[in-house]
Amino acid sequence: MDDDLRARVERAAERSALYNALKHDSDAQVGAIMGPLMGANPEFREHGSEVPGVVAPVVERVNGLSAAERRERLAELDPDALAELEAEEEGDEDERALPDLPNAAEYEEIRMRLAPNPNGPWHLGNARMPAVIGTYKDRYDGWMLCRFDDTDPETKRPDLDAYDAILDAVDYLGFEPDEVIRASDRLETYYDHARELVELGGAYTCSCSAEAFSDLKNAGEPCPHREKDAETVRSEFEAMVDGEYRAGEMVLRVKTDVEHRNPALRDWVAFRIVDTPHPRPEAADYRCWPMLDFQSGIDDHLTGITHIVRGIDLQDSAKRQRFVYDYFGWEYPEVIHWGKIQLDAYDVKMSTSTIKELIERGELDGWDDPRAPTLASVRRRGIRGRAVVDALVELGTSTSDVDLAMSAIYARNRELIDDEADRRFLVRDGVEKQVVGGPEAGEPPVHPDHPERGTRRIPVEGSVLVEPDDVPANGERVWLKGFGCVRHTRDAFEFTGDDIDAVREEGVPVVHWVPADGSVPVTLRTMEGDVTGRAEPGIQGYEPDDVVQFERVGFARIDGVAGGDAEPSDGERVVAYYAHP
Repeated sequence: MDDDLRARVERAAERSALYNALKHDSDAQVGAIMGPLMGANPEFREHGSEVPGVVAPVVERVNGLSAAERRERLAELDPDALAELEAEEEGDEDERALPDLPNAAEYEEIRMRLAPNPNGPWHLGNARMPAVIGTYKDRYDGWMLCRFDDTDPETKRPDLDAYDAILDAVDYLGFEPDEVIRASDRLETYYDHARELVELGGAYTCSCSAEAFSDLKNAGEPCPHREKDAETVRSEFEAMVDGEYRAGEMVLRVKTDVEHRNPALRDWVAFRIVDTPHPRPEAADYRCWPMLDFQSGIDDHLTGITHIVRGIDLQDSAKRQRFVYDYFGWEYPEVIHWGKIQLDAYDVKMSTSTIKELIERGELDGWDDPRAPTLASVRRRGIRGRAVVDALVELGTSTSDVDLAMSAIYARNRELIDDEADRRFLVRDGVEKQVVGGPEAGEPPVHPDHPERGTRRIPVEGSVLVEPDDVPANGERVWLKGFGCVRHTRDAFEFTGDDIDAVREEGVPVVHWVPADGSVPVTLRTMEGDVTGRAEPGIQGYEPDDVVQFERVGFARIDGVAGGDAEPSDGERVVAYYAHP
């Protein structure tokens, strides 16, 4: 680890240690700050074995300060972090709700943007941006842009199907952009601003190799091309635009401060050559492409964005863009930084590239496979977009990393669907038992809270199926819901009556069941894999997208029918996607 990197690690560790100690009113712990530190500074990760040794003495030094000294030092390093901390201490901000936007009253209209990279459909983490920005739009009666940041035809190559898939996902979440633009349609606009920046003396063309410039940057020394005359820079930039260079031969850099304490901000690249054609036919002929920090900075100004929400790992983006804004004399938007989001309950990593690779290898059926942590998946499972939004908004906008528990989404979805979801029986791994005596059919309610919806008539023609764990010991009883009480005797169920006191006063277990004859084969697709079973007659009457509750199993969305895997005598097999308990 060189001296410059060590200094940066020490600064970042000091900030994290101060924040951690003040927030918890105790000494900071190396283990507690390592995760957020590495997450916010990806460039530290390749030195992961060395970082703890640099962090430990910094934490020890912070722990030797008084609370007042810690507060004073954090104010010097990161006044925004101290302000957030003080707001929490004063109770002015509910950390599990969205705070008011900074300086909102100073703007005639709140204008915010979604800025997706269309390199694939959205996973659940991507949904945080539209959930929060859409909620702010509604709160302030504001304006929302969806800008596809698709100016990387190679590393994050756009997926042509993703543009519409993302807009469909925004609609599923309950929001509608006021305008949609694609950065790949705006190359000439970026070129014009690059030309103007050159005229202002704010940019220069550079043919240094990446390795050579990195050495100069880290040493705080200027690039030998930095003082080119404007005419030469103009000529070489036009040659970039005309495709006269190949990748790596020439870039356009923004002049910043070659001795800036953060090397990542020193004369950063604004335009580079990409030989790989863009997949959109409209953009396939371009080879000179803006880097995201230049492109998004220009667009944020031209579209009048007042507030930007971005990850804390992108703090340098705002700092880079401010150099460009200063050259043009523009006012920079308000910025909210938030921490990363972690997701439980899935074995598959919440990563577009990972999910895409698993689909290509055939390990996932598609983006809507129930095992995939994607919006397409939870949507197909019958989870409402509103439930996803509510759970994400509740995470707030803290700079700390946050955990999204799927149980929070399930709880909100249950509130949305419980009242309308009919009840049905589904038996997995059914054990057949002959029924002796009793009525010809059971009649459980369609919905226990809505007697006006009536009952479901389930014929009993000799035998029923129950789940293995519900078969009582010989001589013991169970209550077949909607049918009555039966005793397990001589390997059969003998009807003993329909007095509900057997349940209320004697504690006889209530179990679900289906008729052995006339039940319907069902495949229930779950996060753990497919489950097969048989459902009561009538399940075939539902339409795709209808949601039912399989009693004692959980809520499920009816997907359709598939006849190929059912026995001929069974008819068509119903396919349903499991939502949650």
